[in-house]
Amino acid sequence: MSARATWTGTMSFGLVNVPVALYMATEDKDIHFKQLRASNGELVGNKHVGKDTGEDVEYAEIVKGYEVAKGEYVVVTAEELASVAPEKTKTIEITDFVELAEIDPLFYDRPYYVGPGKGSARAFDLLRQAMADTGKVAIATVVMSSREHLVAVRPQGAGFVLNQLLFADELRASPVEASDTALDEREVALAKQLIEAKSASWEPTKYSDSYRTQVTELIEAKANGAVFTPTAAAEPAPVVDLLAALQASVVAAEERMAS
Repeated sequence: MSARATWTGTMSFGLVNVPVALYMATEDKDIHFKQLRASNGELVGNKHVGKDTGEDVEYAEIVKGYEVAKGEYVVVTAEELASVAPEKTKTIEITDFVELAEIDPLFYDRPYYVGPGKGSARAFDLLRQAMADTGKVAIATVVMSSREHLVAVRPQGAGFVLNQLLFADELRASPVEASDTALDEREVALAKQLIEAKSASWEPTKYSDSYRTQVTELIEAKANGAVFTPTAAAEPAPVVDLLAALQASVVAAEERMAS
């Protein structure tokens, strides 16, 4: 790989240690704005100001406080936080191998590509092949940015993909409750037919961030002194007759597939 590694270390399972390197799998595409003074275009910075006094606060005076009750804080020093920080190991410590289907997608977080480290091609390929053949995903822990992360490592192509995972207590319970609605069998059948008519292979390049595109066009237009006219989004009509709406949707989807 020619990309710059963001982390290097070893992936360990049993007594086998495989040198690996992690590479960012995503990039920030958000459009970031600076704060300017409207009257003269002057850049506006962020200042630390006391909320009670309105006075400027020097960075050296700032400490970390955790609110334990309304308006009551426990102050924690940098040294105290360092004393409970996880040991800065350079190991992706595999603890279990599980089935991919067992991991709810809700748990997945930031992805990284995993490539072989120096001199580890044979052991790296061996682990990748064995995991691919068994259909298993490795569950491991790793310390990055002074935090211990739970991760899932799965074979993909010539390497692996490592996803940071949320811990179970970071997920909220769903607020959605089951209803006692009686479903019409004709409506269910038409809904299934509509799903079949709109089914397709997953092609991620088909989809794009329309908001980011419009903001980019807005910036380019204003930079060139042009007038920007945003594309108006159509308001969906309220559903009056669910059965009729499903039938019309099926017909429209089938016509698009045929064209």
